[in-house]
Amino acid sequence: MAKKDKITHVRAQMKQKLKGLSGRYVRIAAGVIVAVVIFGLGVGVGDGRIAFTSGSMNGSLPSNLNYASVNQVYQLLKQKYNGTLTETQLLDGMKAGLAQSTGDPYTEYFTAAEAKQFSDQLNNSFSGIGAELGADSNGNVEIIAPIAGTPAANAGLKPKDVIATINGASAAGLSPDTAVNKIRGQAGTKVTLGIIRNGTQQLTITITRANITVPSVTTKVLPGNIGYMQITSFSNDTANLAAKAAQSFKDAGVKKVILDLRGNPGGLLTAAVSVSSLWLPEGKTVVTERGTYGDEVSTATGNDILAGVPTVVLVDAGSASASEITAGALHDNDAAYLIGVKTFGKGIVQQLIDFNDGSELKVTIASWYRPNGKNINKQGITPDQIVTLSDADKKAGNDSQLTAAEAYLNK
Repeated sequence: MAKKDKITHVRAQMKQKLKGLSGRYVRIAAGVIVAVVIFGLGVGVGDGRIAFTSGSMNGSLPSNLNYASVNQVYQLLKQKYNGTLTETQLLDGMKAGLAQSTGDPYTEYFTAAEAKQFSDQLNNSFSGIGAELGADSNGNVEIIAPIAGTPAANAGLKPKDVIATINGASAAGLSPDTAVNKIRGQAGTKVTLGIIRNGTQQLTITITRANITVPSVTTKVLPGNIGYMQITSFSNDTANLAAKAAQSFKDAGVKKVILDLRGNPGGLLTAAVSVSSLWLPEGKTVVTERGTYGDEVSTATGNDILAGVPTVVLVDAGSASASEITAGALHDNDAAYLIGVKTFGKGIVQQLIDFNDGSELKVTIASWYRPNGKNINKQGITPDQIVTLSDADKKAGNDSQLTAAEAYLNK
């Protein structure tokens, strides 16, 4: 079965898993909230025919289910339900129910529409205006920053602009999430925002929504010649962008590096391996999977541009899955020092199987292990140095974890 290396998420637990994220509380004004939870490593893609291997723990199940009792429920719904049902609706419900019957929140059935949304979320793609939203000290929804090159930036939105109205309706009392939901929409449609700038200037700006992809890697050079690389998710563009960033650090003579994985919920296994390989010599273990299909070891590819460069990895409770794989790989191979708070703890593997109609099944098939042999599921990774980021620090814009990383590297 071919590998697809997709990372999974759990929508039902999104709010819980986002608790404890460091830095600014922001959302992207888009069709899909960018800070989606994409927890969990997934591999594999099929043609709709699921074959259980000899390693399956469910070999005792019958080769085919007896659907007689299910058909009884169907007939009763058909005869008695006071509402309109469709065949597609019922079939989707049955498939979703089979997945949910496992009791595993990471095993899910996606309709074709949900599968597309999942893929878009994985790759930081969404439809909207492209502005990060937050709340000011008075609780007003404000623009944190328009993303360069997006409709929001092109329309002239600026940081600190307060959103007073959305399509003529007052935005007073709205949370950033609620504002996002009201601003988002299909590409090509318009949204009109009433803006208050500098506390007095009132503007009305109409913006045409567009499909937007946000780069997963951003970099800068901090005082002391420290290269700072932030990875917000492990997406299709991550490996290439991280490699370019590492080369730019080398060209600039950077001697120390901070890799910021805080609030990064995961992504592609291949991207995690590629990022880890920037520090690790070829052949070093990044992660080991153990489960239904036997053991599989992913090793560094040899593009170790940053090998030997003193490095701190910043992590927090929002760092999960591929983030934990990367942090664990660098730490266990003595390539990085970890600072922050304990990570989320997602150490099981899902397989993503495509069906011919565009729907997908995401099913747990294995556990993954750090190079030191530990599985971190529900345990997380405890950093070498615990540094919390208080609400007061966040409000004041003081990043105590980043400051601690700089201090460690400058010792």
